[in-house]
Amino acid sequence: MRSFLSYLIPLLFLVFDVFASDYHEQLNLKPLPQSSLLASFNFRSNTTLTQFAAHNFRYFPRSLGQILQHVGTRELHLRFSLGRWDAESWGARPWDGTKEGGTGVELWAWLEADTEEEADHKWLTLTNALSGLFCASLNFIDETRTTRPVMSFRPEGDHGPAIDRMHLLHGVLPHEIVCTENLTPFLKLLPCKGKAGISSLLDGHKLFDATWQSMAIDIRPLCPPGQECVLQIEQTIDMVLDIERSKRPRAGEEWSLDQLFGKYLKGTCPLTDPDVPPVCIQVPERRDIFSTGGAVEIKNPNGLSRCYQISPERDFSMILPRMPRDGDNPKTTADEHVQPGTPLLYAERSFTGHGQERGGVQSILTNPSPDTEVEFVYMESLPWFMRVYLHTLKARVEGTSGAKDDLIEEIYYRPALDRARGTQLELRMRVPPASTVFLTYDFEKSVLRYTEYPPDANRGFDVAASIITILPSTSPNAPPTLQKTSNLRTTSLLLSLPTPDFSMPYNVIIFTSTAIALAFGGLYNILVRRFVGADEGPEEVGGLRGKIALLVAKLKSVTKGKVD
Repeated sequence: MRSFLSYLIPLLFLVFDVFASDYHEQLNLKPLPQSSLLASFNFRSNTTLTQFAAHNFRYFPRSLGQILQHVGTRELHLRFSLGRWDAESWGARPWDGTKEGGTGVELWAWLEADTEEEADHKWLTLTNALSGLFCASLNFIDETRTTRPVMSFRPEGDHGPAIDRMHLLHGVLPHEIVCTENLTPFLKLLPCKGKAGISSLLDGHKLFDATWQSMAIDIRPLCPPGQECVLQIEQTIDMVLDIERSKRPRAGEEWSLDQLFGKYLKGTCPLTDPDVPPVCIQVPERRDIFSTGGAVEIKNPNGLSRCYQISPERDFSMILPRMPRDGDNPKTTADEHVQPGTPLLYAERSFTGHGQERGGVQSILTNPSPDTEVEFVYMESLPWFMRVYLHTLKARVEGTSGAKDDLIEEIYYRPALDRARGTQLELRMRVPPASTVFLTYDFEKSVLRYTEYPPDANRGFDVAASIITILPSTSPNAPPTLQKTSNLRTTSLLLSLPTPDFSMPYNVIIFTSTAIALAFGGLYNILVRRFVGADEGPEEVGGLRGKIALLVAKLKSVTKGKVD
């Protein structure tokens, strides 16, 4: 028996290690200029397609898996975002912008269906199910907020022959307010559910007090060569914290992990891969970092980052002190922070024009590279009450010698139908090196029915952010950042439409209701009431009326005698 146990126990540890390697989590910290800190939480797990089909949910959340199986979803991407990424100060976006969404809620998925009608029905089922799961208003993504991108998105998973039956649908809710009600279901999808590991640092008060934050869920099938296909779910939370505001009231020259998040990191998740260090920070090698006991520091050979292996049973925190000053010669920013990467493209968008009838949109796209051209797909999903004049679409370039007539290579335009679908505009463009492209077009504002205005009608209507997909460069001399697909979103816009005086409908309703009440009441009395003489009525009524008349006569006589 003892000999059998001696073989069984190592086998159990081996099986546990195999399963544990299917899930890992990591927190990456990156100090930014202007007293900011980027915290990126990443959780990733793999489940074989055989286990998923057999409803064996070990790492994959059952609640989400059953929805995907019922609807026939092959690949799904969900984003919850708030704030604005300051590219000029913070540099390139985390994850090359692939984990970022527009302000509000953004969802796109590949559904397996034979016809577009079947895909639309499955899309409606999917949005309603996800709405209940994540406590969000995804059920408001109707046909007017749904588009079918042609050039902007490509599948990230391995789908094989099934890709011929897949339909891509995309929807966005720019007015959705992301809050703690969305974070709680997000944490429940994790194996440790926020009780241990890096997810124990997540708190709604800190997350939604951040300057910018984004929550992402990506589900895709992967088929590594020579291995069984797996279904991968990756959950990501990125936030930019204001260090001075987050550690109040304990202000000072240094910050610690427990000050910023309000709690210690509670060990490690028992299911995570032990070979993946749970916490990493990007700081120059010359900077000192102090950590709690039981943590092992692992420095990267490039000298720009270091990671920490944490004891599974002990709480963890780290302190990053401010660099000492050499007399009157303060250290530069490069001594305290890793230099932020330069974005491949700067993008900003705004409204132009004036008045309540027409307007325009201007997008400014800047390529900071002095020698590399950037090619990208620019996508707009506009509401149906913005009637775009496509013939006014213009693109002009500044910063290069000579005119450029081939800035726009390809256009896909799907016009809006009133109250049926929105406008979809996709442009394949290129920006020359060290140049700025101004993209403009005009539109007309529709007049809505008064029942279609929200309660805060004078606030305006939110227009979803533009989606920019930077395509990989085919040039062999292109930098590594241009050899893969990256994304960025512009800010959302606030559109002011002609708004009626809502006191007038109220006055009309009151006037018509009063007139109808008077007319109906009078007509009803004429039709229903029966007029009879006093002596023809019932005896008790007549007797009562006689008594009243006699009493009135006596009062008149008494009053007249007093007057005389």
